[in-house]
Amino acid sequence: MSTVATSPSAVPGLRRNMVTICAMTATIMQALDTTIANVALPYMQGSLSASQDQINWVLTSYIVAAAIMTAPVGWIANRFGRKRIFIICSAGFTVASVMCGLAQDITQMVLFRLMQGVFGAALVPLSQAVMLDSYPLHQRAKAMAIWGMGVMMGPIMGPSLGAWLTETYSWHWVFFVNLPFGIVTVAGLLVFMDETKLDTKLQFDWFGFAALAIGIGALQLALDRGEQLDWLHSPEIVSEFIVSAVGFYYFFAHSLTTNRPFIQFAIFKDRNFATACVFMVVIGVVLFSTMALASPLFQNAFGYPILTAGLLLATRGGGTFVAMMLVSRLMTYFEAKVLIATGLSLIAVTLYDMTGWTADTQVQTIVVNSVIQGFGLGLVFVPLSTAAFLTLPNHLRTDGTSMLTLIRNVASSIGISIVIAQLTSGTARVHAVLAEHVTPFNQALQMPDVSSIVNLTTDAGRALMETILLAQAQIIAFSQDFELVAMITACAIPLAIILGSTRASMRAPDPNHAAVME
Repeated sequence: MSTVATSPSAVPGLRRNMVTICAMTATIMQALDTTIANVALPYMQGSLSASQDQINWVLTSYIVAAAIMTAPVGWIANRFGRKRIFIICSAGFTVASVMCGLAQDITQMVLFRLMQGVFGAALVPLSQAVMLDSYPLHQRAKAMAIWGMGVMMGPIMGPSLGAWLTETYSWHWVFFVNLPFGIVTVAGLLVFMDETKLDTKLQFDWFGFAALAIGIGALQLALDRGEQLDWLHSPEIVSEFIVSAVGFYYFFAHSLTTNRPFIQFAIFKDRNFATACVFMVVIGVVLFSTMALASPLFQNAFGYPILTAGLLLATRGGGTFVAMMLVSRLMTYFEAKVLIATGLSLIAVTLYDMTGWTADTQVQTIVVNSVIQGFGLGLVFVPLSTAAFLTLPNHLRTDGTSMLTLIRNVASSIGISIVIAQLTSGTARVHAVLAEHVTPFNQALQMPDVSSIVNLTTDAGRALMETILLAQAQIIAFSQDFELVAMITACAIPLAIILGSTRASMRAPDPNHAAVME
């Protein structure tokens, strides 16, 4: 293996600091867009004269495009240069964001969101790869803490920021907000980042990419539209699952039998990286599914205004921020596996606590729970991101970052789909059970204090009882969902033992890190 001198960005000083800022702005820009547009959909629908089905494609188009284009990031960066691709994707994402804000109809909006997804797919894995290369081994935890703030806090802050921008200005500003981030990123990368060594001999595996793209695209479509079309009762959803299975089959069959596979499966030979992929599934499910549950819980079941709900969600980001400030130092004294197990335990405990929430739950209780849960997420994410690349060869790093991002995104889609489907079916199931006990012969309903409020002999009384039953059924269904996510989290805790040792690497500088191995 040959060595080349470390780039100036890998040396402490102005260049590294500026590259760090650029990586952060790119991460925040992309992470925000995964959730910020959700709250603005009703406003877009009226402005763009779109149907409910059409407006959903504003989210679907972005998710599908980003998922498909995440996979080839490693190959593209190695073939054409990480700096060049980073700048092109940052500029393209910024331009597409502005065009989304200027869209005049639903066709233009979906087209520009597709462009956002294509360019935005590379921002998170490239920014992570840049951060890993810019810091020596013993400072990797610090680098991942800085980078992780954007990844973890972007989705958490997105709904509240989107709600504020939409209500204060208009839905257009949900997309215009990316412009200053994009300008800073592109300008900084042009001036301060150095280009990586190009591998011009790399051949693109078109068949492997096509098979994977079909598999991921069909899966994302099925997951995104399943709830709307009643899942397996819909021929469209069944067809998409079949197409997805066929696509993944051909991808794996081709990749395992060709000399130059599209994805370098050598990344999975590293024990730490393979274990990190499993944990990243849990992170994807927990982070996004709890957000998908908490927002309707606060607004629909508890009756909080959208801005209040957004602020309550943001408290989890506060806990994550504190954890990421501390975790880089903690990793010099504790193994990554210990911190990950502790973080997952905190998450599982807080999720179990959420199973007891009702409309009477105090705001203070919600805030404390959210802060602790966010702290747990921070304790998991940074050590996990650090340990994943601790023993992975440098030439596989970009492939690794893109694979972790892809796994997290697909896991989040699957997690959201599962909990929302469970919420819908659970609400209907619990409502049916509760309704069985609402009869004129129920002595509890005949009590004077109750019958004076809910009189089942009148239309108004029956309507009020239906409202009460639905609210109770929803709260119970939410409780069951939180219990499910808590169990998934708890089951992942024992896997932490598989991770290798990290404390020694984090404690002292590695004298051999003065060169970057290619």
